Amino acid sequence: MVLEGITIDKKPLKDHLEAVGHRDAFYYVQQLVSTNEAFSEKVIKDIHSLVLIDMPEDKGVYRRIPVRIMGVFHEPPQPYLVPVQMEQLIAEFENTKLNPIESAALFHLKFEGIHPFIDGNGRTGRLILNFTLMQNGYPPINVKFTDRRRYYECFDMYYRDGTAEPMVRMVAEYVEESLEEYLKLLK
Repeated sequence: MVLEGITIDKKPLKDHLEAVGHRDAFYYVQQLVSTNEAFSEKVIKDIHSLVLIDMPEDKGVYRRIPVRIMGVFHEPPQPYLVPVQMEQLIAEFENTKLNPIESAALFHLKFEGIHPFIDGNGRTGRLILNFTLMQNGYPPINVKFTDRRRYYECFDMYYRDGTAEPMVRMVAEYVEESLEEYLKLLK
């Protein structure tokens, strides 16, 4: 509803602002794709700045405190390691030879593992995932709330078991679902 400009009835202002920020960040991602903008640390921070509309002091700023991700096996790195790990991740991503879906899924796993921001990592990470997919000609995907458990299991399988395959499969399934919806619209 917020994407259409309608306020969310009887919801906290924080929820409304999060939805507005996400909408604005998605429009920004669409703009980046349409202008063929290169992927960079600036793009990540800009997306995060839009996502965190309600937290001006933390927008686009790497976290300065340790964090834990509730419900997952992995523990993110200490804050002093975040800038270096983000720089390494971006360089690794730029030089990858994987197909776009694998590359996007793997970047997403590693980005979320670094958990570079104090808040908004999931939303930012999924927008970056869509940016990457869209840059490569795929439609954006929507990771459904009902798949949240499976989504977190994909992280555990990567960080505990060393396999990105479940996340790659999940992203591929969402891409296929998105493509099928586009084909239905064209009929």
